[in-house]
Amino acid sequence: MATPAVAEGVSAAAVTALRAVLRRAHQAAERSGRRPEAVRVVAVGKTKPVSLIRQLYDAGHRCFGENYVQEIVEKAPQLPSDIEWHYIGHLQSNKAKSLLASVPNLDMVQSVDNEKVSSCWFGTQASEVLVQVNTSGEESKSGINPSNCVELAKHVKHSCPNLIFSGLMTIGMRDYSSKPENFLALSKCREEVSKALDLPQEQFELSMGMSGDFEQAIEMGSTNVRIGSIIFGPREYPNRKQA
Repeated sequence: MATPAVAEGVSAAAVTALRAVLRRAHQAAERSGRRPEAVRVVAVGKTKPVSLIRQLYDAGHRCFGENYVQEIVEKAPQLPSDIEWHYIGHLQSNKAKSLLASVPNLDMVQSVDNEKVSSCWFGTQASEVLVQVNTSGEESKSGINPSNCVELAKHVKHSCPNLIFSGLMTIGMRDYSSKPENFLALSKCREEVSKALDLPQEQFELSMGMSGDFEQAIEMGSTNVRIGSIIFGPREYPNRKQA
């Protein structure tokens, strides 16, 4: 267990790192001709303690994300209710009810990748969702094939009254960074979905970009970046199964 002095040093480092990420994200937005507030930075606290997330909250940040249902349902009740939680991991339909019931301040689910999940997911609470697209073509990655993104977006938009279709998301390559082709592929999907749903592209979220590539992602149109390790430090995986 870390001593109080060590824990305080870790917290201070995380706050400093967050501020640096926000500054870089704002600068990248300006380089792309957009206002800094047009880009959301989701601080992803996977495997990190509630106390560290609370330090970033106390520093003024409000948007946090988690990859595992078990973690988000454990952490959310221990933290302030005005946090905007984003679920960004692969979601099984049998975990959806637990997610919604335990996280009333769930702001967005970024990882809808099949009709089964979207159809049986929510009861009465409307939730914003992104359709996850596998732009790298890797079998190990979740996400729908780009050729099927229009079909799934239509399903969410027209057949799921409790879901608010808000855009598209991609993870990237095996090392969780992306090449320009991944970003371009997601942008092309946005064009196709926008035309099919008769919605203006400026209303679409594009969630692409992580610790290693978020500035390039923003410059190529991302409105939402998911930043973990460069804020929180290396992941610390406990000896327990996550879901």
